Amino acid sequence: MSDKQNSAGGRMRQALQDEQPLQIIGAINANHALLAKRAGFRAIYLSGGGVAAGSLGLPDLGISGLEDVLIDVRRITDVCDLPLLVDVDTGFGASAFNISRTVRSLVKAGAAGMHIEDQVGAKRCGHRPGKAIVSAQEMADRVKASVDARQDPEFLIMARTDALAVEGLQAAIDRACRCVEAGADAIFPEAITELSMYKAFAAAVKVPVLANITEFGDTPLYTVDELRTADVAMVLYPLSAFRAMNKAAEVVYNAVRQEGTQQSVVGLMQTRKELYDSINYWDYENRLNALFKQQA
Repeated sequence: MSDKQNSAGGRMRQALQDEQPLQIIGAINANHALLAKRAGFRAIYLSGGGVAAGSLGLPDLGISGLEDVLIDVRRITDVCDLPLLVDVDTGFGASAFNISRTVRSLVKAGAAGMHIEDQVGAKRCGHRPGKAIVSAQEMADRVKASVDARQDPEFLIMARTDALAVEGLQAAIDRACRCVEAGADAIFPEAITELSMYKAFAAAVKVPVLANITEFGDTPLYTVDELRTADVAMVLYPLSAFRAMNKAAEVVYNAVRQEGTQQSVVGLMQTRKELYDSINYWDYENRLNALFKQQA
């Protein structure tokens, strides 16, 4: 196997070639990463908002830090070989040195790529009002610092711009082009409201464009076929399973508390066998049995 195929970034780039557009599904933890692999996905994603809400119980307002993200990255890459794209918000620090540390840490942790955005440090969710962005030059500098820091040339550097909601379509496209000039491998235009906008980005930047198809936001829930016609290269579902998991948990908690039993919600649950299958429990148990047999 070549170094490129061995590299997480190389596997991400190969997946981009093999599946067009590439579906990238959010995996909030290691267990969900394994479930995504069993479902047939070729790439997975760790959301910054997901780390904040899922691991810390906090809102997506730039509160979580690099180590919070790295803990979840390592847990995922330890058990799942699908290429993992990671949300690093604004880079976890104001200087190029902070961004460099972020990139190097992610590569060491086994991530395949990352996206860095042009919001100010006191950032907001990309689908909320009141966003503020840094200058186009500062964003280009963030990208340049990211590219310069990567030890693995296959590690994917994606630039996200939130400028559409702040400055309009053409300004957002211009920013994206500046990011490509700075070395970005791909572009993530956030909170797109019309399918034609993706096509405009793709025509201008001439690198892969990602569509963030998140629920309950500004972007319609376009299908893969629709996005393919708009020249989208990657389709992201950042928190779909996480939202479903949370809703199911609420139903179970309320049922058990109010009814004094879980009988009415057992049908919603993953069975013990299904869980064991997903985490390869049987292989571990067989190895343990073999070890005890040798010791007997």
